[in-house]
Amino acid sequence: MRRVRLSRRHVIACATVVLATAVAVPAGASAFGTQEQVEHAVKGGPAKNVILLIGDGMGDSEITLARDYTVGAAGRLNMDRLPMTGAYTTYSVDEKGKPDYVTDSAASGSGWATGHKTVNGRISKTPGTNKALPTILELAQKNGYATGSVTTAELTDATPAVLASHATDRSCQGPADMAKCAVDTIGKGGPGSIAEQSVNHKVDVLLGGGKQRFDQKITEGRYKGMTVLQQASKLGYQVVTDAKGLKGVKSVKGGKPVLGLFAPGNVPVEWTGKPAAVGGTDPQRCTTSNSKRPAGTPALDEQAKKAIALLEDKQRARSSKGHGGKGSDKGFFLQIEGASIDKQDHAADPCGQIGETAAFDRAVKVARDYAAKHPDTLVVTTADHGHSSQIVPLEANPPGLSSTLVTNEGSRLKVNYSTNTPGQSQEHTGTEVRIAAQGPQAFRVLGVTDQTDLFRTIRTALRLR
Repeated sequence: MRRVRLSRRHVIACATVVLATAVAVPAGASAFGTQEQVEHAVKGGPAKNVILLIGDGMGDSEITLARDYTVGAAGRLNMDRLPMTGAYTTYSVDEKGKPDYVTDSAASGSGWATGHKTVNGRISKTPGTNKALPTILELAQKNGYATGSVTTAELTDATPAVLASHATDRSCQGPADMAKCAVDTIGKGGPGSIAEQSVNHKVDVLLGGGKQRFDQKITEGRYKGMTVLQQASKLGYQVVTDAKGLKGVKSVKGGKPVLGLFAPGNVPVEWTGKPAAVGGTDPQRCTTSNSKRPAGTPALDEQAKKAIALLEDKQRARSSKGHGGKGSDKGFFLQIEGASIDKQDHAADPCGQIGETAAFDRAVKVARDYAAKHPDTLVVTTADHGHSSQIVPLEANPPGLSSTLVTNEGSRLKVNYSTNTPGQSQEHTGTEVRIAAQGPQAFRVLGVTDQTDLFRTIRTALRLR
């Protein structure tokens, strides 16, 4: 049989025909946008901006649960409307490079941040030799792009950490947390804790929780005796701690980056309810407020919108100064993480989990709204790994923890958590997870790819050397 080789142009043309046909389905039943959006999504060429949205632990079950509860079984979330959808594999490796089939957030994040697999617990370093690997954010900075990271976790947690730090172990978040990272200490010639590295990188916008790490005192090196927060101020950071302060930041012009720290630890979740229990719970509606969430805590979509505005303003100012007022093709790279989907999955708390997925989905809308006005923006939405929640029949009596919810449609839904013994933290799963995209190079997510391929997609889109 004669083998036919197709160019990328032919592949894109075929995808355009298939997807353009798909959008002929009535709007209520279609996950796609307009035909124009679909056709643009399969175009190659460079992107000016990349917005990467990570739903931590947001596997297909977590997406389906949030959809069923909030918009109904036949409804569609914002993340469902991205025109290009595929799946990617998430496994990590051991120190010899053999597959470890269930990843943690450190190894999985390092995969898309560096394009390389590593061991669980490691932050953007090689699995065997423990050497630092260049990250996508570092390459973006080197190539003149503005950069940002937004999260509902501590800014030193694994997913934001993989972008702007290199650590032997994810636990080495602040100067007082270096027990597992002896070779990374400043005294040993290393870069220091994740918090120190994050501000040393002078990322233009850093927004999230984890103020407790930045309040720790530095014990070695140039900034010895200061807290990491004082180090950040010394490096020119504008520091804000609530929504009012964030709103008041006008720009990052003049090289003054922004550090927002909105909680001592993880940012408190938006929704509450009864956690799953052995034998199940009585049917419940989730409470869409949380008394433990301080007033003035900015929502994830608010942070996302502000981060985009600040990064865009930074590049506009740079363009005006460096190019005689002419536009620049260098935009920004921004990662946005909905972190506590995972954390509430670990706690077998379906209401907390659904609320965080809904909050993440609003951030997806912010990114898509921006891309609608700036079609040279690649938007990617995905997860780092699968997790434990499963939708099961109402008559099922699972051996683990379960809860029955009453959805917005008035129907009952049972969710089960059985990836660990009741009373223990529920575990990740090794399943592939969704990846969806729109904009330049979005076609690269189609089919089944690997987590490390996302690094190459972003690098290609931004033409990073």
